[in-house]
Amino acid sequence: MVALVLSILIAVVGVVVIVQVGKRRPVGAPLSWGEAMLAAALGFALMFWVYGVVPHQWLSYSENELAWRSDKILVGPSLPFTGDEGMFAYFLPFTVSWQTISHIGAVVIYGVVLGVNIWVFSHWQNRAKVAKERDELEAVSDYGRPLVKQA
Repeated sequence: MVALVLSILIAVVGVVVIVQVGKRRPVGAPLSWGEAMLAAALGFALMFWVYGVVPHQWLSYSENELAWRSDKILVGPSLPFTGDEGMFAYFLPFTVSWQTISHIGAVVIYGVVLGVNIWVFSHWQNRAKVAKERDELEAVSDYGRPLVKQA
């Protein structure tokens, strides 16, 4: 549990750092070779972390500590029908184990990370538009008139 929580915390901190750098870095500022290499290495490390380590920690946690294995059945057909399991479980044509639920959790993690990844890319690419809109909003008064600079 500690490893899973720590891996998620490291991933969140990495995303927050990227967003904060995007807010502080001027749009169109020149990038040195060293800055580009550091950004590429950190970007690769963060993507490795969120697409590799976090799902691995979830699967390890669910299989080891929660004991969600393939032999632990959640719902599925049972023969003979005793009446205690309900009609849904009796007529279900497939078996759903807790390991299946664990793997669906990993797929959900990948989906959330992909969504955050697209949001961060969009946020980074639209920095110039946001800065331009912010400058335009500051150039008018509360009544919508252009502000006159003091001499």
